[in-house]
Amino acid sequence: MKSKSVSKINQRAPRAAEERTTRTVAPRAIAFPERAAPESARFPIVVHSHLRWSFVWQRPQQTQSRLAARHPVLFVEEPSRSSDSDVDRLRLREATPNVTIAEPCLSERVETSRTDEARVATLLREALPAAVRAKFARAAHWLYTPLMMGQIDAFPEPLAVVYDCMDELAKFDFASPEIPERERELIRRADLVFTGGYELYLSKRALHPRVRFFGCGVDFNHFRAAASAQPPADLMAIPGPRLGYIGVIDERLDYDLIARVAESRPECSVVMIGPVIKVDPARLPRAANIHYLGARPYEELPAYLSGFSVCLMPFAMNEASAFINPTKTLEYLATGKPVVSTPVRDVVRLFSEVVTIAEVAAFPDAVASVLASGARNPARSVEVSRGASWERIVGEMELLVARIVQQRIAERRTEQHSWSRPVPDSSSSRRPAAAGA
Repeated sequence: MKSKSVSKINQRAPRAAEERTTRTVAPRAIAFPERAAPESARFPIVVHSHLRWSFVWQRPQQTQSRLAARHPVLFVEEPSRSSDSDVDRLRLREATPNVTIAEPCLSERVETSRTDEARVATLLREALPAAVRAKFARAAHWLYTPLMMGQIDAFPEPLAVVYDCMDELAKFDFASPEIPERERELIRRADLVFTGGYELYLSKRALHPRVRFFGCGVDFNHFRAAASAQPPADLMAIPGPRLGYIGVIDERLDYDLIARVAESRPECSVVMIGPVIKVDPARLPRAANIHYLGARPYEELPAYLSGFSVCLMPFAMNEASAFINPTKTLEYLATGKPVVSTPVRDVVRLFSEVVTIAEVAAFPDAVASVLASGARNPARSVEVSRGASWERIVGEMELLVARIVQQRIAERRTEQHSWSRPVPDSSSSRRPAAAGA
């Protein structure tokens, strides 16, 4: 079943003094160095992700869909649960060419003291079809969460372990208390550590010798289409001017602030587009001019953005948002529309040239100001976004992983060669006579 560019401003590390809906992607082929051996240039990749492929389209999907242009990808999702079966099962489907989704489904009828991680590892060892298991037996393992590290050992010969840290998961609501220690274990085991935010880089760089910052990218042409798109009918039915947010609606947002914005601008409509996750709907602010439209397909997001007068990033200044580098920043900037954000550290560091940054108390006034004056520099906003390609980020990541894979393959060939040498027969060997004999 089918389920359905990053600029210098956020890809380069700041100077020392400054010390997320399904779709099918047709990724560009990524240039690969000629010095890479063919076997290492097309290594398989096993992804271990706490975010489902069919969830909001963000870093895991953007990255792996592009890598799939060169590498077979097995995307292992977090387990679902079912009471319809007495046994654990593994569901496989093709999401897009060269990307196979593995969804572990754990039976609620099974009484066991084994952890979910151990049960999933058993499924990966025993339930993968032989052809799939053979294809991914020697693969690079790419993890987005430390809680899936135990799955690596379900595969015979991991060629590399990559920890792509896109969030400080331990700071999120309902986070497992095991995450900090498990993350330390994963970092010790990893060959490479990537971070999606610069604040994350600062927090991890002392823990591993190969930590690299790779910020967010953008599908520029997709979001630039907002400049000429026709807003959907359900959005047009909402009175303007529209102050809009697109993204996951979770504990990282400041709901009191959203309510204050709506109250301070009664002539405007606040439009919230995205799934509500880990937040009690009763906690969401309600007013005649606040509209929750739910999740919308990735393909339709530019059309919704076209109907916004101001793009909002009303993040709460709390632990959950302290390390984020929001993907939506570059997506908003591609439209050329004004963007107003609370002072999230990575946004301040990387985008203050083109994003209006406002403290929580001043946020409603900042929205009013950009409504009157427009974007600070629309041409520069578009330029920043245009230079921020996912292809560039993925190409740089791929090169680093390929070097590890190439080294690992060479090491194993050397080991095999040394073991394959015939052992001399000691009875027939002749040693040179000792001096003076």
